[in-house]
Amino acid sequence: MMRVDIITLLPELLESPFGASIIKRAQDKGHLQIYLHNLRDFSDNKHRNVDDYQYGGGAGMVIRVEPISKAIESLQNERAYDEIIYMTPDGELLEQTTCNQLSLAENILILCGHYKGIDERIRELYITKEISIGSYVLSGGELAASILVDAVVRLIPGVLNDETSALTDSFQDGLLAPPVYTRPPEFKGLKVPQVLLSGNPKEVDAWREVQALQKTKTKRPDLLKD
Repeated sequence: MMRVDIITLLPELLESPFGASIIKRAQDKGHLQIYLHNLRDFSDNKHRNVDDYQYGGGAGMVIRVEPISKAIESLQNERAYDEIIYMTPDGELLEQTTCNQLSLAENILILCGHYKGIDERIRELYITKEISIGSYVLSGGELAASILVDAVVRLIPGVLNDETSALTDSFQDGLLAPPVYTRPPEFKGLKVPQVLLSGNPKEVDAWREVQALQKTKTKRPDLLKD
């Protein structure tokens, strides 16, 4: 079973994506546990504030060292984490290979940033991996964390009804997935490729391999640079 702890200022923002579909079923089946921890619970003042002005001036508040440190160390006292991840625009771009690696972990801790970010010393002291979901900035790390969890959890054995489905997704072999079709065999003059109706698995696999390569060349040639 995988356990995911998430430190956040907005736990309610994560309740919906984690309470439906594949992630909910993963929890119901006993493959996954998700715990949300409100960073304000670790604040050292009665107003539950966790931010302050940044040294050197400038716009935007910064989340202070103390509440994050207390939150992380409190959780570390209960278990060892394979990774302590900070969701940040300047982290490494999330790739399928990273999701594959994380799917093998037992305990993951994710920190969601807000405002101008977190005090740099937290990154130096505690964070083992920094992940970005793209070259843009969100209001906070919660939506990025939900994307990361979704991408990782679906790879855990037993989560998907058909485990081979995840293995044939885009990026698993460095290529985009080939086109897919279902009934009816013809729609508005467009027909399903005959090879997919042939019942010959070898021919189907060969067709899909060619289509995946052509699709990648057209839409994501950068994936073929190596």
